[in-house]
Amino acid sequence: MSVIPPTPFPAERLAEQVAFDRTELGVILTLYGRMVAAGEWRDYGISCLRDAAIFSIFRRTAEHPIYRIEKRPRLRGRQGLYSVIGMDGQILKRGHELPTVLRVLERKLIRPVD
Repeated sequence: MSVIPPTPFPAERLAEQVAFDRTELGVILTLYGRMVAAGEWRDYGISCLRDAAIFSIFRRTAEHPIYRIEKRPRLRGRQGLYSVIGMDGQILKRGHELPTVLRVLERKLIRPVD
């Protein structure tokens, strides 16, 4: 009887990464679509790392992100799983529920009428 040594399959590597699930992406992309329609945002990028999932929002493709929406499971018990970070690295909002955290970006969509 021969024993086959274990090999790293892509599914095993994915288990090591943090990612947004379908409902989280739905909430983020709904806001993103509204901001694109308003002409505020133009592009996005998603990074799935070992300790965080990051949704980066760009005004133009060749720039640094103007906002980052981060999911960090290690902070679940402390400050909150989700955070919105500005271009300068300042944390704009942090919390346990994604829609609540994203409200800081929705305020930018509502503009006063002259």
